[in-house]
Amino acid sequence: MESNVKKTTVRQRVIIFAIALILLGSTIATYAFVVLSASQNTARSAENNAKLTEVEEEYTAIQTEMNDYAKNLSEKYYNTFYEYRKDVKSYNAATVNSGGLTTKDLKTGNGKELKSGDTDYFAYYIGFCADEKIFDSSFDNYDNPTRLSVPIYANEGLIEGWNQGIVGMKINGVREISIPAELAYKEQEICGGSNSPLKFIVMPIMDNELKAKVEKKDEVYSRLIELYYGSGNSAQ
Repeated sequence: MESNVKKTTVRQRVIIFAIALILLGSTIATYAFVVLSASQNTARSAENNAKLTEVEEEYTAIQTEMNDYAKNLSEKYYNTFYEYRKDVKSYNAATVNSGGLTTKDLKTGNGKELKSGDTDYFAYYIGFCADEKIFDSSFDNYDNPTRLSVPIYANEGLIEGWNQGIVGMKINGVREISIPAELAYKEQEICGGSNSPLKFIVMPIMDNELKAKVEKKDEVYSRLIELYYGSGNSAQ
């Protein structure tokens, strides 16, 4: 009976051996590449994490510096701005919504006059609803204030009603701005519902040293985000 198992020739065995060597070499090369890449990625990750930690510490330091500086500003402006808490009063929401943007100067400033599009200033403020509820303010605790927090920087983006409402007032002045919902937060929930009008009492100030600190904080924050994404994490 003829065997079903066929014998290989010498030439065939040589070819098979050569192919096996090639496959073995390819496997070793692939393994070496994977191991080397993993090692390089680990090194890059460790370096990135070290830089990330360094920039996080730098960001924390500049925030602390800003908060400390804000305490000095508070000592300068707290008593003046505190007096305007008495001007927080209830108002008719429907009247503000239908009446459009209106302003009332409570104190005339002695500095630069703000124009449309101006964002190069800081401000202390009180934001309140029709029922006198405070939804935001520059005081550390509105009901029992002890100091003013870091003033808001207009360059960071404010609602349209604010941007229009400060036009014509002077730095260091105080103004009450009545803002209809369409120029405020529109359908967003605030003051217990949507389409709520708002009022702000605003005191703009100029401070070049604080501006420099804010710009430094923003620059460090940009580096922090770049490194954070580079480390393979997801932004919270």
